Order: sequence, then structure tokens, then C-alpha cells
Amino acid sequence: MDQAAEKYLAAFPVDRFQKQLLYWFERNMRQLPWREDRDPYKIWVSEVMLQQTQVDTVIPYYKRFMERFPTLEALAEADEEEVLKHWEGLGYYSRARNLHQAVKEVKERYGGQVPENREDISTLKGVGPYTAGAILSIAYGQREPAVDGNVLRVISRLLYIEEDIQKVKTRRLVEAIVQCLIPEGRASYFNQGLMELGALVCTPKSPHCLTCPVHEVCLAYQQGVQSQLPVKAKKKKPKTVKLVAGVLTDGEQVLIRQRPNSGLLAKLYEFPNVEWYGHEPAETISRYLFETYGLRAETVEEWPLVQHTFTHLIWEIRVYRLQLAEPLGGTLKSAQNRLSLASETRWERIGNLDRYPFPVSHQKIKKELRQRL
Repeated sequence: MDQAAEKYLAAFPVDRFQKQLLYWFERNMRQLPWREDRDPYKIWVSEVMLQQTQVDTVIPYYKRFMERFPTLEALAEADEEEVLKHWEGLGYYSRARNLHQAVKEVKERYGGQVPENREDISTLKGVGPYTAGAILSIAYGQREPAVDGNVLRVISRLLYIEEDIQKVKTRRLVEAIVQCLIPEGRASYFNQGLMELGALVCTPKSPHCLTCPVHEVCLAYQQGVQSQLPVKAKKKKPKTVKLVAGVLTDGEQVLIRQRPNSGLLAKLYEFPNVEWYGHEPAETISRYLFETYGLRAETVEEWPLVQHTFTHLIWEIRVYRLQLAEPLGGTLKSAQNRLSLASETRWERIGNLDRYPFPVSHQKIKKELRQRL
């Protein structure tokens, strides 16, 4: 046993805690679609979706995703753009790209069977300690810890751990503690029970201690400090970035582009936009369209401001509807050929926009476009 973990568990009633948690979970577990069986692929998809996203938000996305990609092979053989389209709205799109690449590797290297050991599964793209532990414990019943934010909070309160949970050292301590706590043969329900307890009872604010099945053995509750734990350093305030986007139309066509292959929102589609600093955003986007694509455009109207918050930044997007000063005319194909556009930029019919995956902020712009035109 890890020495630090042993110190915290020395006087802790492990058997009593295990029985109380399992008894509660077996009678109170939520009926979730990924709990219908122990298919490692389905559990993998659900755990990736649940990273930084709440359960109620994930459920409809998970169902839609599984209808289209019911097996690991189906996802491995799919086109990346289609995968991103079915992920559209969930955010953190690198999760989808990593998952797609990882299942391809599983198909090629492991014959479509998700690895059953931490060494192999941890080599897959996007599979960190938590995801590996969740798959190995829930799907395969192995005594592997699966420590997410809920578990960090529960264990910090349960054992009165005053270390900052954002530090790697603290996470490793909690992982060692959880591994010691997992009862033989009950890893799946035990780990899910810890997560469920954190999600439903041992909540970040105003934890429901009086109805908690393990409050009698919780050290933070005994000391009356449950609301002060876990210790978590304050995050930096997100940076606000001001952007201006142009919805440039020519008849039934609109100009869209694909974001770069790496970085924030990689490979998703958007309306042309650029950061601005001055007092004339409409002029900024018109000048940008001319300098970048050689298109002369004039402003028609300003649309409502679009704001979107990421973990580390906030986008404030001023949106302008523009039209070409001189209509392109002709068919879509001829219009495309007459412009020297960057390879990732294209004219597309407004009615075809749903074919492309857009980030949430530009989905709002697309919705406004549909309503107005």
C-alpha cells in the first residue's frame, strides 16, 4: 500500500464504508443508457462524453451517437467529418477526434477488442488515467481507480484531505486511496458508486450530508468542514476575445470555411471571422474579406451579439450580414471556380449547411441566418 494512502486509511473503517456505499448505490443508481450492459466500447464513449459535460446534457448526444455508431468497428470506419457532426454541440471536440483515432487503433492493433490492461489501454490517444480506470473497472471489473472530479471531492471530504486537488500529487494520492478501498470483485459498482455519490449527494456546494449513506464515517462531516473541502486553487479569469464575423451571401449561397487541422475547434466549420480592436467592426470584417479572399462586400445589417465561454477564454462575436458588391452570378460550381479562395473556404448553399459540423457559437449564427433568410 502507498505510504501516504496508508496514513489516511490507518484508522478508517474501510469495511463499513464499502458496505454502506454499495448498499446505497445498488438501490439508488440512475438508469443511464450506458449502464444497460458492460460493453467496453459503450462505456468508453460515455466516459469521454462525460468529461467536462453533465449527465443530463450527454444522454441525448450519447443515444444519437450510438444509433449511428453502434459498434467500435462502425466508428472506426466512419469519416472524421461525420463523427464531428454527430458530436456537434457537445464541445471540446478534441475528445471526438481522439476517440475516433483511438478506436481505429484498437481495430487495427487489437482486432476490435478494447484492451483489458492499463499498460495497453493507456497508450490509446486521449485515454488518460481516469478513462482507463473507468473502462477497466466498469467493463472488466478490475480493481483499478477511476478518479474524476466527483471522486476527488468525495475522498477529500471523507478522509479530510487538505491538499489542493488540482495538483498531480493530490490526484495520485486519491488514486492510491481508492485502489485500496475497492473491494475484491466489486470494482464496477464501487467506482460507479463513488461517482454517483459525488454527483447526487456530495455535491460541490451545499452537500446533502444528512441523507448521505456514509456521513457517519466522513471526517469532514464530523469536523463540520465539509463545505470547505476540497481545497482548490482559484482559476485565472477567462480572457475575453472580441471577434467580428461576416455572413457573406450571394443569392442562396453563403461563404464558410473550415478551421485548421489543430488547435481550438480543429476542423470545424465557421463563418469568416477575425479579431478586432478598434471601433469599426463592420469595416474590419469587410476589409478582412477583401484582403483574404479578394471579395468586395458591403454591410447589410448587424445581427445580435454572440457570446461563448470556453474554459480559458470568452468569445464576444459581433455579427454582420454582408453581400457582395458585385454578385457572382451563375451556378454554385462556376461561382466557386471564379474565386481564388483558400482551400479550406467554400461557397455553400444555405440549405446544405446542416451537412457540416459547426461549433456552438457559429451554430447560433447559422440559426439566425435561417430565421432571417
